[in-house]
Amino acid sequence: MNDCYVLFYSQARFSYVRMKYLFFSWLAVFVGSWIIYVQYSTYTELCRGKDCKKIIMYLGIWDNLPGVVKCQMEQALHLDFGTELEPRKEIVLFDKPTRGTTVQKFKEMVYSLFKAKLGDQGNLSELVNLILTVADGDKDGQVSLGEAKSAWALLQLNEFLLMVILQDKEHTPKLMGFCGDLYVMESVEYTSLYGISLPWVIELFIPSGFRRSMDQLFTPSWPRKAKIAIGLLEFVEDVFHGPYGNFLMCDTSAKNLGYNDKYDLKMVDMRKIVPETNLKELIKDRHCESDLDCVYGTDCRTSCDQSTMKCTSEVIQPNLAKACQLLKDYLLRGAPSEIREELEKQLYSCIALKVTANQMEMEHSLILNNLKTLLWKKISYTNDS
Repeated sequence: MNDCYVLFYSQARFSYVRMKYLFFSWLAVFVGSWIIYVQYSTYTELCRGKDCKKIIMYLGIWDNLPGVVKCQMEQALHLDFGTELEPRKEIVLFDKPTRGTTVQKFKEMVYSLFKAKLGDQGNLSELVNLILTVADGDKDGQVSLGEAKSAWALLQLNEFLLMVILQDKEHTPKLMGFCGDLYVMESVEYTSLYGISLPWVIELFIPSGFRRSMDQLFTPSWPRKAKIAIGLLEFVEDVFHGPYGNFLMCDTSAKNLGYNDKYDLKMVDMRKIVPETNLKELIKDRHCESDLDCVYGTDCRTSCDQSTMKCTSEVIQPNLAKACQLLKDYLLRGAPSEIREELEKQLYSCIALKVTANQMEMEHSLILNNLKTLLWKKISYTNDS
């Protein structure tokens, strides 16, 4: 009897050990395959030249400084004011300017592009001269054909254009250089408004409500959050009726904002910040059944004219209202009790802003300045800010 028991125990233990071995072997193969896949896809997508069609980013070094290398040869939108009602999508190729194009002709090409994107805003000739300076990558005083082709292709991209226009602004990452379809921007220490990043496998199993609570827990101290928020308000000022018109923030989410080690806000992703003139051409006359059909990005919305079944061109919600919506929970959590009520009141007034409201620009300036003043007064004398 004892011999049978021992034999049964030995067989059961052997089966358990074998199952355990098979499980961990399968796990090792799965993890190893995933690592190989990630490494392979990274190396094959790094430099695809003109075939690079989607945004990819890498950390790198440019002139001994850390930077973020971006490849963004996505389907850029080209305005065609001919017979088509909708702008035509084309892949940006390095086919312009052609060999033999003079500098003057290239300047005229860039001027026409800016007029289509920005309208008659500001001194476009001055902006063209700035582009020629930026395009001269090797700083030899001349723009080669290769430099001109690279600059022309990259100028189709909203983020690249905005980095050039706002190159002296504090909250815009510096454009460090470009080559072909790659461009390098200043590296930002913290690449999300919230302070925690989890592997995508774990993200799949976290309910969205719990994830939002986690986001609010893993944030800097309140004075530092206030300083970051002031930075966002200042960036809204930078793109609101600047020297080259109004730019619209069409994806105002935490993942597109970051900050440095001094808690100064830095924009991480500006692909969906578009010139207002450009957006109006993109969205007007688009066929629609409801307002849901009249959206660009995630939150640039116009209304659907039911009489014509076409989208109107006027965006409903200004940048400031969207920024305040994003900052509401961020700032109210942990806010000092003595300003919480006033802060909440100002944030809700800000969120209620509409582009169509009478005296919107005056209200915009008043609300923005009041919010900045309230936050600055509270953190001016704290070590944390």
